[in-house]
Amino acid sequence: MKIIVTGAAGFIGFHTCLRLLDEGHNILGIDNINDYYDITLKSSRLLEAEKFAKSKNLDWKFIQASIEDDLTINKIFLDFNPQIVIHLAAQAGVRYSIKNPKKYIHSNITGFFNVIDICRALNVQHFVYASSSSVYGGNKKLPFMELDPVDHPVSLYAATKKSNEIIAHSYSHIYKIPTTGLRFFTVYGPWGRPDMAPMIFANSILNGEPIKVFNNGQMKRDFTYIDDIVEAIIRCAKKPALSCKNFDELHPNPSISNAPFRIFNLGNSQPIELMDFIEILEKELGTKAIKEYSPMQIGDVKETSADNQALKDWINYSPSTPLKLGINKFAKWFKSYYEF
Repeated sequence: MKIIVTGAAGFIGFHTCLRLLDEGHNILGIDNINDYYDITLKSSRLLEAEKFAKSKNLDWKFIQASIEDDLTINKIFLDFNPQIVIHLAAQAGVRYSIKNPKKYIHSNITGFFNVIDICRALNVQHFVYASSSSVYGGNKKLPFMELDPVDHPVSLYAATKKSNEIIAHSYSHIYKIPTTGLRFFTVYGPWGRPDMAPMIFANSILNGEPIKVFNNGQMKRDFTYIDDIVEAIIRCAKKPALSCKNFDELHPNPSISNAPFRIFNLGNSQPIELMDFIEILEKELGTKAIKEYSPMQIGDVKETSADNQALKDWINYSPSTPLKLGINKFAKWFKSYYEF
C-alpha cells in the first residue's frame, strides 16, 4: 500500500514510518526539518529509517518540503498518488505558541488545509491526522472523553488542533473523505522530542543541572509510550472512518458524525503524578534530580487523563505499556544516544 507520512523526521512520524516499512508498505516521508529543536536528532532519525529500509530492501523515500508550500505539496502528492495519508506534521509545543503564534497559524492551519485539500483532489482512502489532548483546555472533568466539549482552549496550539478537527469534519461532510483525528496524550519514548519533559529532565539530571518542576509538582500527566501510539495509528489507518447511521443530530456526539468522521483519545489511561514520574526516571538513570520548583506556566493544564473506550471499541486496542518499562527503554536509549 502507498502511504504518505508527513512529519516523518519527527518523533511520532519516524516511529510510524519504521513500523509501516516493517509491514512492507511503500512509504513516502515528508518533513521540512525546521529548527524548532535539534536538527541533528531529526537527521539521525531519518538516517535510521534509511538504514532500516535498505537492510530489508523496502520502499522508502523522503522529501524535504514544507506543508505550507501548496504548490510543492500538490506536486509531491500527485506524483506519488497515495492511498492513505497519515498527517503528523505540525508546529508542536504549547509554551512555544505563546511567543511564536504565527508559526502555528502557518503550519497547523494553512499547512493542514493544503494537505487535506490535495487528499480531496486525489480521493484518498483515508486521512489520519494528529490532534492533541490539549484541545480539552480548561476542562476539569476527568478522564477526558470525546463526548466532552472542547470550546475553551488555553493555548493557541490547542486552538489550532481543534481547528484541524473542524476542518476535517467539513471535508468529510462535503467531499465524503474518511478522516480520523487522534488526540495524543503526552507521548514519550526513544528518539523523543527534546522540548518535552522526559528529554528535558533526563538531560538536566545526567548533566547535574536543576530541573524546573512547574506548579510545584502538583501536576499529573497521562504519559503514553510511543509503541502504543504507533500501534493505534496504524490500526486506525487501516480502518477508514465511517458515517454513523445512528448519529443523533438533536444531541450530537462531537467525535462521530453522519459523515465518515471519527475522533479518538489516544492515551495510557493511567495518569501519574509528576513527582512520581521524576522518581522513576531518577532510578532508571541512576542519578538524583536537582529540583527547582516553579509556578504553573501560561497555557499549561494541571492534569490530563484519557478515556480510551471509544478507541478500544473501534480497533480492539488500548495502550498498555507500563510506565516503568517505558521509562526504562527511554533511559537506555537516551544514555546510549547522548553517550552518558
